Amino acid sequence: MILINVKFPVKPEYADQWPEISSEFTEATLAEEGNKWFEWSRSVKDPNTYVLIEAFTDEGAGPHVNSPHFKKMQGDFPQYLSATPQIVSQQVDVEDWGPMGELQVD
Repeated sequence: MILINVKFPVKPEYADQWPEISSEFTEATLAEEGNKWFEWSRSVKDPNTYVLIEAFTDEGAGPHVNSPHFKKMQGDFPQYLSATPQIVSQQVDVEDWGPMGELQVD
C-alpha cells in the first residue's frame, strides 16, 4: 500500500472554504478503484493548514496521478495556496488501519 501525507498551506482568505474548494477532487479520488482512503483534517496549530491523509493500493497510485481530476487539481489548487504543499509518500507493508498497541479502550 502507498501511504501519503500532504500538508496544504491555504491562503487565509480561503481556509474556511477549503472543504468546499477541494470537494470535487476529493469525491473523484474517493471513487477511484485503487483508493483506500482520502481524508482531510485541519491543523489545530495553524488553521490555514490542511493535512491530507491518503492511501492507495500499489496499483492505484499511478492511475490517480494520471487521472483527469488530478490534472484539473494541479491547475486549480495553486491559486488558493500560500506555498507549495509538503509531502511524505511511502510504500508500507500494511493493507489497512490497525488497532493502536500503546493505547487500548475496553
